[in-house]
Amino acid sequence: MPQKTDEIFSHQFHQNPYDYYKEIRPHQPFTKVKLFSGMESWMAFSYEASEAVLKDPRFIKDMRKVYPDEITDENMPPIASSMLFVDPPDHRRLRNLVQYGFTPKKINALKGRVEEIALEQAELMKGKETVDFIEVYAFPIPIRVICELIGVPEADQMDFQRWSHVLVDVMDPEDHDEAMGEFIVYLENLIEQKKLTPQADLLSDLIRAEEDGDKLSKRELIGVIMLLIVAGHETTVNLIANGLLALLSHPDQLQLLKENPDLMPQAIEELLRYNGPVEFSTDRWASESFTFMGQEIAQGDHVIVSLASADHDPQVFSNPEQLDITREKSPHIAFGKGIHYCLGAPLARLEGDIALRILLQIFPKVSLAVPESELEWRQSIIIRGLKTMFINLK
Repeated sequence: MPQKTDEIFSHQFHQNPYDYYKEIRPHQPFTKVKLFSGMESWMAFSYEASEAVLKDPRFIKDMRKVYPDEITDENMPPIASSMLFVDPPDHRRLRNLVQYGFTPKKINALKGRVEEIALEQAELMKGKETVDFIEVYAFPIPIRVICELIGVPEADQMDFQRWSHVLVDVMDPEDHDEAMGEFIVYLENLIEQKKLTPQADLLSDLIRAEEDGDKLSKRELIGVIMLLIVAGHETTVNLIANGLLALLSHPDQLQLLKENPDLMPQAIEELLRYNGPVEFSTDRWASESFTFMGQEIAQGDHVIVSLASADHDPQVFSNPEQLDITREKSPHIAFGKGIHYCLGAPLARLEGDIALRILLQIFPKVSLAVPESELEWRQSIIIRGLKTMFINLK
């Protein structure tokens, strides 16, 4: 039987990965694939294998522990010092310092402002027949929210669009290095400004924050802010855009949601599962040699998880290829699992709910302006997102 692991990350794969997953997953739930760089990696395709990888402490995030003579702070970007890329006990220390900014109370307090931003972006679309949904709505809402939360001046927010796109796509090393350098210099200056004149924002709070007498270093601060901008913006953009696309592609589900807007929280969970914003987990490495899912893992082996494949596993989800906004208690792993579960998940859910709710209220006749087959997906090693998405509003 032909297997398609050698086509992972190809242009054809990105256009519709779920057909590939459907063929690979039953026969190779955990197997080696070749990354776009040519490097070999283990990849988990089944839900069972994916969950096991995400929870197994032998798969570590800090590659400095695997390659101590080759990887140092000097040749790694600051984002590698954030909680997403370190292991206990550093992970717990960093998460404790950051998580108070994302408590349920603080997220709920943002609801009114998120609604205001969504309404402002919707107002800009009124009177127009066709717009690029991502450019005028799905992108501005989360970037404005996360920048306001952190304390980034409005005039600088468009720079963050360019930086985050380049940092996530990582397809052009030269552009990536240039964007990284610009981003670091900007954040260093912003941190100094906040130290001199603290304000009511998350960055000022992080500068002051202490955990058992411990504070974030400048490198850790830069890493945290990079993580929040990239993770908090890129993922939510694609939750909103992928979510609308899924609804437009399933008119029965769209109509059901219009008739029952109280289904929106449930719909968000199904949209996350059906075509979520994060296709692959970030990197992990085997800290030792051991047998896993019947495969011999060597110390230092690279491991990633296909979150998208796991969330379409028929062993866990009935009729996984079907969008069902009434699906209950979905155990999807769109936000990961284990100690690295996405800290910003409640904020992403809130923004997705509000953005889609307001859009459908103001533009009930919204439809795709181009055939779905003509939509172009970004070739990212992490994100599942469209380059553009033109919609009709009338």
